[in-house]
Amino acid sequence: MYDMNGKTVVVTGAAGGIGAATARRFAAGGATLVLGDLNAVALEGLAGELAAQTTVHALTCDVSRPAECENLMATAAADAGSIDVLVNTAGVWTEGPSEETTEEEWDRTIDVNLKGLFFCCRHAIPHLKKTEGCIVNLSSDAGVVGTPETAVYTASKGGVSLLTKSLALELAPALVRCVAVCPADVMTPMLEGQARDFGGGDPEGYYKRLLASYPQGDKAAFITPEQVAELIFYLASPAAAPITGALISIDYGTSAGYGYG
Repeated sequence: MYDMNGKTVVVTGAAGGIGAATARRFAAGGATLVLGDLNAVALEGLAGELAAQTTVHALTCDVSRPAECENLMATAAADAGSIDVLVNTAGVWTEGPSEETTEEEWDRTIDVNLKGLFFCCRHAIPHLKKTEGCIVNLSSDAGVVGTPETAVYTASKGGVSLLTKSLALELAPALVRCVAVCPADVMTPMLEGQARDFGGGDPEGYYKRLLASYPQGDKAAFITPEQVAELIFYLASPAAAPITGALISIDYGTSAGYGYG
């Protein structure tokens, strides 16, 4: 529906489930892509897949290192000529009782989910001001409401949510928009990893426990990466021009009220 020809879109965490779906959606819309991810093999595969559709630049990037965030944005601007949209999807998950949380878990989660996202924004902003561009951050339903035994993850995503609002106000005079997408559980390799690492040896039971908290009851289902990518694509489009500073939930209602999420 929306023509992204002539636009350059940077996607972090591009080799992950939501990141890859987002890259594919923007490729279908005609955008030039600059893809960053720590997984060099998966990143190369995705870039090769999408090269038949559009111009793709791929760069291995660890967003927890601010210098690599700076390099990604500088390379994007140099190779593609501009940055029109930044989509921050890079993220990691952890869960468990807070009394058992280690400093290493805290640092890894905050460094990737919050610090890395901020420094990607920070180094993209000068380029986005030139194009009156847009930032779409991936927050979470856990960035809107608290959930038990996810304090570190919730802290990181809550930070993303309020960071998004603050950046939106700061950048509004330059006509740069900043919004956050807040999904519930999305069927991605990260969710599969959660079930494997935190499911007590029963991944299917883990999935059932998650879905049991959804308002839809026994009709509950997981979100697909493509559904999130379609929302991201819309929010980056001209049709969404009035939307900035918003936290857009895509969660089957899990953050709507008490007893869910």
